[in-house]
Amino acid sequence: MFSLLNMGNPWQESPTGKSRGVFYGWWMVAVSGFIMVITAVPIFQASALWAVALESQFGWSRTQLGLALSFTRVEGSLTGPIAGYLVDRMGTRFMVFTGLMILTVGFFLFSQVQSLWMFYLAYFIMSVGQGQAGWLTVMTLLNHWFVRHRGMAMGLAMVGMGIGGLVLMPVIAWLINPEADRLGWRHTAEIFAVVALVSAIVLPKIIRNKPEELGAFPDGEVPNAVADLDTDSSIQELELTIGQALRTQAFWCISFGHGFGSMVVLAIMSHLGLLLSDFNYGVQTAAWIIMVQTAVSIVFQVFGGWLGDQIPKNVALFIFTAIQGIGVVFLTLGSDLIYFYAFAVLFGIGFGGRTPLTTAIRGDYFGRASFGKILGISTVPMNILLLIAAPMAGFMRDELGDYDMAFLVLAGLNMIGAVLFLVARKPKLPGVVQTTIAT
Repeated sequence: MFSLLNMGNPWQESPTGKSRGVFYGWWMVAVSGFIMVITAVPIFQASALWAVALESQFGWSRTQLGLALSFTRVEGSLTGPIAGYLVDRMGTRFMVFTGLMILTVGFFLFSQVQSLWMFYLAYFIMSVGQGQAGWLTVMTLLNHWFVRHRGMAMGLAMVGMGIGGLVLMPVIAWLINPEADRLGWRHTAEIFAVVALVSAIVLPKIIRNKPEELGAFPDGEVPNAVADLDTDSSIQELELTIGQALRTQAFWCISFGHGFGSMVVLAIMSHLGLLLSDFNYGVQTAAWIIMVQTAVSIVFQVFGGWLGDQIPKNVALFIFTAIQGIGVVFLTLGSDLIYFYAFAVLFGIGFGGRTPLTTAIRGDYFGRASFGKILGISTVPMNILLLIAAPMAGFMRDELGDYDMAFLVLAGLNMIGAVLFLVARKPKLPGVVQTTIAT
């Protein structure tokens, strides 16, 4: 079955990790961005659009619809540590292949949904595939390929996802609009199933798990160059085991900071379209607002990645997470579209800037050797928090009649996350191995 993973690379690479004059790590950035497009955009970013179509057809409540994204967090809590272990042991190519095959099954099942339990099952399977092939896996890949440019590389990969979202969101909205007679949400899901299947066959041929497989070092340095460099021009990087990481304050501050800062993201992904429909705005309006947020995010994913390579990443994370929380407050100020577009701009700045840094800071603080395991374990407290975000917002709206209190509570939790990032200092443990990475 895994013969696909051993097929030749369509690009010829040199022993230094170059492909046609380009460091092969930058190809991994492009591949990572594409993987996140096909795994994250239709499941998470477009969830607000699916929710409108499903509510129109089945009449399910906001709480019931919000539970679907919570099931994805159950998956994350259960399989995150397993995925982290597997990506360290089996490599990114294996994870991408198996994850995209699972995603194919999930999309096809989603296209056949006739009942609420079937919707939950399909979304759970889709999220398992996303968890196997998506963010954790590709961030581990980039963490191996980059050290000095880690923040920038992860930011550029996120930009790829952002551009994909910018293109796909209006297309999905146009195709599944319940008020128009077009392709519909079922056939649209079938298209994503085909895309996932083709990607599962093609992408493992391109991926290389580590630069060492090509005789290279992170950031494009080669072994001979490393031997000639003085330690003054090198980066000393900690290499913590999972046990050592768990005993640091930074691990828990980052994990819970990431969780509190992401609760509002998940709730908005699930409920923004429904919030707009409360004010008699259609699914196309929701798509335009999400597009603005995505466009701003694209710019600040690059800027955030760059800034995190210039100043302490915990400080940059505090700034961007706080801006994200301020943006959420605008959703509670009224029904005029100006408030929604102000939200889109501020939320895009904050979410875009912090997104590459939440992963890059873990690489800086804990190293490369056990990164997948550490990242996988750190998703457990985060996913427990995310588990309650979408259904809480839906429940509060069903009980109170609007989303104002729900989003104010989530904005407050977001600010707690910002403070936790600020106090997360880089570990300094006696006896911990440090590796020298040439710059």
